[in-house]
Amino acid sequence: MSGTPAYAVRVAEDPADREACFTLRKEVFVGEQGVPEDIEYDAYDAGAVHVLAVREDGVPLGTGRLLYGAAAAAKTADGGPSVGSLGRLAVSREARGLGVGAALVRGIEEAARARGLTAVDLHAQTHALGFYERLGYRAYGPEFPDAGMPHRAMRRVL
Repeated sequence: MSGTPAYAVRVAEDPADREACFTLRKEVFVGEQGVPEDIEYDAYDAGAVHVLAVREDGVPLGTGRLLYGAAAAAKTADGGPSVGSLGRLAVSREARGLGVGAALVRGIEEAARARGLTAVDLHAQTHALGFYERLGYRAYGPEFPDAGMPHRAMRRVL
């Protein structure tokens, strides 16, 4: 046994879980990366599937969201209704390097499959391209700025 705390990934269905997702996003994106709070939260949050990683003692470790349907179509390139959009993936500083990010991505993909989606798109910060490539995502299109940081579009067929 490595001594690393166990954690679980689940869809954030109750208000406390959703609040934990938003708190993690504020910590990582607003606090650490300097994303303006007024653009971190958007109209898509209400209809998104939010996924939460929680340590066995209840401490939230990471989050991400899945957009699908019309919300995803606004975020994906030539995806159509069968492509979801993964976004807002955030892992607390204490949980980085423990596999939480990969587990969240797989949880979001599971939620996408459950909704009949056949692929997932995302906009990756360029420093994270290797992370997503190891999970089967492939970059396409040119680099572009988002929240003042360079990004690339990526897709994985499920």
